[in-house]
This record gives sequence, C-alpha cells and structure tokens, in this order.
Amino acid sequence: ERELSTVFEAMIEEVPMGRRLLATANPVRTGGPMQVSIAFAERMAGDATYPYPVDGSIRHEVFTRRGGMYFGIAHLLGYRADYPQPLYRFADFNAGWYASRNAAFQNAAGIASGLPLDLDGDLVRYDGGVSRTEAAVRMLGPELGMSEAQIHRALVKAGSYGFQETALYTKVFAVAEGMVHRPLPRARVPQIRLSSPKITRRLTTQWFATRVDARYRRCMARGRRGN
Repeated sequence: ERELSTVFEAMIEEVPMGRRLLATANPVRTGGPMQVSIAFAERMAGDATYPYPVDGSIRHEVFTRRGGMYFGIAHLLGYRADYPQPLYRFADFNAGWYASRNAAFQNAAGIASGLPLDLDGDLVRYDGGVSRTEAAVRMLGPELGMSEAQIHRALVKAGSYGFQETALYTKVFAVAEGMVHRPLPRARVPQIRLSSPKITRRLTTQWFATRVDARYRRCMARGRRGN
C-alpha cells in the first residue's frame, strides 16, 4: 500500500499540474496497521492538532506506526456512542461512525412503515435525492406530526450523536415498538457487503465486526488471567 501510494505520488509529480488535478485520485484509500481511511485522517488532522511532526503529509503519516495507530484509535474511540458492547464500535469502524445506531433506526422505520429497508446505516442521500429510508419515514409523517422538511433536518444529523436526541428518532421507535409490543434494539450491525481490490472473498461488515470482537474478547480474557 505504502509503495503503491508513493509510486502514484511520484507519477503525478511528473505530469503538468498533476498534483492539482490528480491528487485526489490516489487509488490507495486506507493504510497503516489499523487500515484507517486516509480521508478520515486528513479531516481529523484539519480539525485537531496532530501531536507528532508530520513527515511530508498526513497521508504519509497514516503509513507510519505512530500515525496509523493514532488515527485508527481515534476512528474507533473518538466519538460519543451509547452502545451496549464494543461489537458496534467495531462495526462502525468499518461502516462509519454511528452506522450501527442508524441501522437500528432503519429497522424501526421499516417496521413502522411496512417498507422493507436495507439496514446499511445510510439514512440520507447527499445528491439531492430521497433515500429509501427517508421515503419510508415520510410515509409516517402524519402519524409523527412532522413535515418532510422536519424529517429531513433530523435525518441529516445521522452522522452525529445528536440524531438520537431528535423527536424523529424517539417517535419512530415509539411507533415501531407499539406495533411489535416489545423494545427494539438501539444498535444493529449494518448489513453491508465489503468491496475492495484487496478483498477476494465474500465478506461483510458482520464478518469484520464479529472477527474483531472475538479477538478483543480473547485479549480481555488473557488480561484477566494475568498473562
């Protein structure tokens, strides 16, 4: 990965205006020991002070042990979440912050609306269209006492902790739980098939999260034994 990224950077340096035109086209999107997203690392470095000297660029730092671990740990733990177990943070590491919470919301919205939904954690489209999840929740608008604009304003908070504090979140779960007469989970591992040039098998976010969780549990058990 590091070598491929370096080769690409060297190549665009040889092209007129290459850095300006092709800098975002680097095919290496993740790196380091925790396979953290380089885009995430660059965003985070722009919002906070990176504690180490930068070797050329944040992209380069991701491929170092210190940078890869720093940004990887930040991606795993650097946000507030009320999950009942670490499994859901592991899923979010793969699918994006709050994807497990949002997948649980999609489950509730599907029950309440009667419209089958993909539990992928993606609640809104950012290209001006209406996602299937938003369409399902709009169907509930009269019952929820919310306009389409109010629904959309709540859904665009899906990438933050604040989404679960919205009236929409509370009301959709209330309707769904009233229909099934039992509490519904507030977290679900998203149902996403993983796609990458590095992946040759049929793998999913469920596979990733449960595999990491199993390793985490083994490490914790070893620690309790004092080994």
